[in-house]
Amino acid sequence: MVTVIIPKAFTVEYLGIVNTLETGIKISASFDPDNQKNIVNPPIYEFKALWDTGATNTVISSNVVEKFELEPIGKVKAYHADGYSYVNIYLINIFLPNDVIITSLKVTEMLITTDVLIGMDIISQGDFVITASQGKTKFSFQIPSTHDTDYAKESKLPENNPIHSQ
Repeated sequence: MVTVIIPKAFTVEYLGIVNTLETGIKISASFDPDNQKNIVNPPIYEFKALWDTGATNTVISSNVVEKFELEPIGKVKAYHADGYSYVNIYLINIFLPNDVIITSLKVTEMLITTDVLIGMDIISQGDFVITASQGKTKFSFQIPSTHDTDYAKESKLPENNPIHSQ
């Protein structure tokens, strides 16, 4: 039997050009949304999230930890601009716009200026596109990935255009 995963996606369009990508999200303590028989789900709260391609992993603030009275599942050495520190790890569910759900996600608690920082642990699981057309920033995210976007190939640039790979 073949399991077909239907991609879920959302798009956010800003009124002008912006230098930060923010969305509203919802968070709960970790639970399996597919196993709902006689289970009382934990509360789900709304928070503001900043999308950061420079962050390796998703981070939550102490505000989120306190709201849920989360208990850490361990500690990890986390690297940041000031070096590194040992921080608590928590297990949560994140509900992105348009019912894009990430379950049982390990996140760290750190001092951040927003409630949640969405890192590459989530972004790299799907297709993430930012455009700045007609004076507006727009970003779109879909999970799981279904596209192989290559703007150089699409624009039919000359063969001598260098391609950078890692």
